[in-house]
Amino acid sequence: MYKGFKVIDAHCHIYPEKIAAKAVQGIGGFYGIYMHEKGMAEDMLARGKSAGIDRHLIFSVATTPAQVKSINEFIAREAQASGGKMIGLGTIHPESEDMKGDIEHILELGLKGIKIHPDFQAFKLDDYRYLKAYELCAGKLPVLIHTGDYRYDYSNPNRMKPLLDIFTDVTFIGAHFGGWSMWEEATRELSGYDNFYVDCSSSFYALEKEVSLRLIRTYGADKVIFGSDYPMWSAAEELDYLYSLPLSDEERALILAKNTEKLFKL
Repeated sequence: MYKGFKVIDAHCHIYPEKIAAKAVQGIGGFYGIYMHEKGMAEDMLARGKSAGIDRHLIFSVATTPAQVKSINEFIAREAQASGGKMIGLGTIHPESEDMKGDIEHILELGLKGIKIHPDFQAFKLDDYRYLKAYELCAGKLPVLIHTGDYRYDYSNPNRMKPLLDIFTDVTFIGAHFGGWSMWEEATRELSGYDNFYVDCSSSFYALEKEVSLRLIRTYGADKVIFGSDYPMWSAAEELDYLYSLPLSDEERALILAKNTEKLFKL
């Protein structure tokens, strides 16, 4: 609990111990950002407990089709071993030869959704190879997508917007307020869709508090979920920032846990 609120951190990357340091270094290099944490489940849980976080949504991203099965099984094992402290999301890759089989395996493993990162995978999120996955997830698995990057055009609002009109039975969650590094544009283009939610991860560090508040109010507190983007940031500092915004207790409760519970049927 954090100041009397249940908290679910809905954006956490974890890795096996043998590759964690390299993976964390790679992410930091990709974004040119100092990485605050170690990228392993044990470290995440310890820091989360200290910050007042009750549960974590965990995942990793496959950069080749060959990684999909092993990553999903790793995430499922970690979630199962956590005694309910961690909830896993699966990964897919657009070049998979058996997308249907990959989604079925995710469901068999008990994972609660999928996470894709078009910029890491170097495929546009509206690429036809992703579309089959969205169809297969409709009504079954929410899709959390890294959205936004001023340096590329893989995951920007212009790519996301048409999908919301086409795949109305898919619940999409746009990470980083729907558009990392293009927060205002994303909010203008993507707010108001019934099937679109956002998380607030990797955003507060770059935004003035009045801007963050405006983004939350534009999407609606019932459409925003809390995420720290572990291992990038201190979860405790992210929570303190969110709590410092002049939100009502009802809005805080929605963002910190209730929306995530609803989305992922927890």
